[in-house]
Amino acid sequence: MKQVTLNIPDNKFSFFMQLVRSLNFVEVAESPSEYNSEFVAKIQKSRQEYADGNFVTVEKENFKAFLDIQ
Repeated sequence: MKQVTLNIPDNKFSFFMQLVRSLNFVEVAESPSEYNSEFVAKIQKSRQEYADGNFVTVEKENFKAFLDIQ
């Protein structure tokens, strides 16, 4: 079996993958995620909290006091 690595333009990737998957003799190897799943989950949770209105705003004049910095 041979292995091929290709660089496909982003705007053609979906079409290319449909074409490749239609060939019964080609096996598509999924690449491992470059992202830490725990970190991604924290970001998604934070986005949801923000969307739900669960956040604090601080005026720039009060920022040092908010962080307890002198």
